[in-house]
Amino acid sequence: MSGEERLTKPELGRIEAEHVSIRLGFGHQAFEAVQDVSFDVEPGELVCLIGPSGCGKSTLLGALAGHITPSGGTLKVDGLAVRGPHPDRGIVFQHHTLFPWKSALANVAFGPKMRGVPKAERKRQAIEILDLIGLGDFADRYPKQLSGGMQQRVEIARVLVNKPRLLLMDEPFGALDALTRLMMQELLLEIWARVRTTVLFVTHDIDEALFLADRIIVMTPRPGRLLEIIRVPFVRPRPAEIVATAEFGELKRHCLELLRGRQNGFPLPRLSPLGSPPQS
Repeated sequence: MSGEERLTKPELGRIEAEHVSIRLGFGHQAFEAVQDVSFDVEPGELVCLIGPSGCGKSTLLGALAGHITPSGGTLKVDGLAVRGPHPDRGIVFQHHTLFPWKSALANVAFGPKMRGVPKAERKRQAIEILDLIGLGDFADRYPKQLSGGMQQRVEIARVLVNKPRLLLMDEPFGALDALTRLMMQELLLEIWARVRTTVLFVTHDIDEALFLADRIIVMTPRPGRLLEIIRVPFVRPRPAEIVATAEFGELKRHCLELLRGRQNGFPLPRLSPLGSPPQS
């Protein structure tokens, strides 16, 4: 997509996480899932969170969505502390949460309906978003009549129709086969280049993070702390073939060494000044 087709970079959608800690559970079963994490995400930026299972990636997303309350520190979106769920912060999970008794069109139009948008206008908005994700011809289909990739596209459309300042994505392509996953990654980049909402994307897949992100936040095992922030240097738009380049391979090796070194108890020195240092 050419630069002329991109919309103006938004002024909204800034994330500020300052010394965030999150405890989960109760009593003697409580544990610290996230410990003293600080980072910023600029409006319109696409940032990926990676780290080993159980390091608190999804927990951080849940806190930004307003479903989990931090035990320490502050989480702000556009300068306001997160106090609970809000349509300005949309979330997409690994498995879709579509209403099986509603068509794709009705699923996407449900959010505007709850906001009191008139029927004709919410239908127009839903069709516009379905066209954007390439499913305009499937508006009358029900979730069971769609493939897994199509279901996730409808899920993304259902969030985007609310025009969120912040799109939170929790391994949204993790259940898809490799080819469909790549197609969904390319589709996400195409949509993001047009709507330019801020995206915080959780993944276990280093290749996915490097292909999608402006920056990658690497977290330690539980309790999750910030290990390193890597700035991804690849220009946009990014062709799928970039994964075969030497520079991509070097960055992937760096991420692997960070994760494996920390997991084995031996933090490795940074190979190069690829990003901001961990904040204490």
